[in-house]
Amino acid sequence: MKLRNPQNRFQLSIKKNDRVLEVGGGHNPHPRSNLVVDKYTGNDNQHRVTDLKVLRHQQFMEADGENLPFKDHEFDYVICCHVLEHVPNPQKFLAEQFRVAKRGYIETPSLLGEYLAQKDSHKWILHEHEDVLYLMDKKELNFFPRYDTGNLFHDYLPKHSIGYKIIQRTHPNVETIRIEWEHNFNFEVNPQDPEIRKFFTGPWNYQWNDSFFPPRSMGNEFKAAAAAMWDISKSVFKSKVLKKGN
Repeated sequence: MKLRNPQNRFQLSIKKNDRVLEVGGGHNPHPRSNLVVDKYTGNDNQHRVTDLKVLRHQQFMEADGENLPFKDHEFDYVICCHVLEHVPNPQKFLAEQFRVAKRGYIETPSLLGEYLAQKDSHKWILHEHEDVLYLMDKKELNFFPRYDTGNLFHDYLPKHSIGYKIIQRTHPNVETIRIEWEHNFNFEVNPQDPEIRKFFTGPWNYQWNDSFFPPRSMGNEFKAAAAAMWDISKSVFKSKVLKKGN
């Protein structure tokens, strides 16, 4: 079942002694992962920004996420960030994660995030509605990006714009879907329900605003903005001050 929607991939319910698998760590593996697997090795960067990266404390194994070479529930937790939107068979891919781990976290571009940062390598557009993750094939929607804006929204603005960093922290649903789960979670591939398909095919409906971005009180807005600035300040301190000290 779905447990919650964390604010980001660093706010996960992972215990100290949990053995953690990451599927598709790519160029940015999660530091809490013990074992990272990736289907694409060497110089094959068609599905990632830069070369494959593995941290010093991590083991690495070449493996296909649709056929993981592990026993049932061999891991306590599995992490998968920005991989599901690429895979040929999402049913098989997710079934393997539900099989090899007791709990997990998955992160993908949101419906809006796909429009903001369009990528040719993404096969699926995703949207979470009432705790169900829906995946629509881009070809079925005739969705073909005019140009790749991923570098702008994933790399440039997060590094150079404080305003954009605040938006990422106060409204993470703009760019991403983040699901923490136990055993499994509900999903559907290429839904046929017109009420669901309208999110993917119709023009933006003003009534969706409250659904995508539930309104908050002024006090909670200030709290969210203050928490975002504090988090940004800590991040800058770690990357600038601490690195210089080392």
